[in-house]
Amino acid sequence: MITFTRADGYELCTDPDRIDVERVHRWLSTDSYWARDRPYAVTARAIASSMVFGVYRPGDGIQVAFARVVTDRATFAWLSDVFVDPAERGRGLGGWLAATARDAVTELGVYRMLLATDDAHGVYAKVGFSSPSKPQNLMELMRPQPWVTPVTDKEHFPDPPLTVAE
Repeated sequence: MITFTRADGYELCTDPDRIDVERVHRWLSTDSYWARDRPYAVTARAIASSMVFGVYRPGDGIQVAFARVVTDRATFAWLSDVFVDPAERGRGLGGWLAATARDAVTELGVYRMLLATDDAHGVYAKVGFSSPSKPQNLMELMRPQPWVTPVTDKEHFPDPPLTVAE
């Protein structure tokens, strides 16, 4: 576990017990474009299975930002769910989260870290991220979110698992 405190009093901590899962879920499921309508159980499971980074406001210690990293802790990491409370934006907290996550996995020996963003390329470029050197080498398997149907926006049962034809 690491904890850093900036000169302005914001604290960044990797203690999973400090993460306000309810708050993070609310942010992601209502305010983000990438996790809208994600069920609480999915958010909680994702957090429990990841390296987590929380930022806490000076004075009251309320969590104001979050990020998580999915990693094998050896070769690969995925920076995900970076979110800063709208009232706290413009203070460099997103960049601080990304840089701290980058440094944490670098210390583990991880040499490849990816992320996806629609609108924050500038934030991540400032801490060393760039477009893939060989984007043609990357592939994706993206399935529909199992909790939302495109027609009704109602919950439904997940699709059966993928099978491989022999």
